[in-house]
Amino acid sequence: QVQLVESGGGLVQAGGSLRLSCAASGRTLAITAMAWFRQAPGKEREFVAGISWSATGSYYADSVKGRFTISRDNAKNTAYLQMNSLKPEDTAVYYCAADTGSWYPQKEDEFDYWGQGTQVTVSS
Repeated sequence: QVQLVESGGGLVQAGGSLRLSCAASGRTLAITAMAWFRQAPGKEREFVAGISWSATGSYYADSVKGRFTISRDNAKNTAYLQMNSLKPEDTAVYYCAADTGSWYPQKEDEFDYWGQGTQVTVSS
């Protein structure tokens, strides 16, 4: 089992920045990739960004390219999401997810473990 705990959400004005963290514990050696998803009120959960855990490479949804950056610290078993130039439409609950079978997963059903989510609210 892998446990994921997100932190760093909050309220920020449009144009501001936030950094989310996702700390993994348990069978962390099994992790092959981690990602961030988000779910806005009344909408389906959507992929935001992902990063391979052992190989190089990160990938993003078109809506956040150039504004968000995903990174990892393997020594701390932690993934981060730096969010800049935030917009009101970025308001959502952000979830961290971990996969133990693929290097560059992007679909929800590819991920094996999920965090509890952290709220990000961007005011206009």
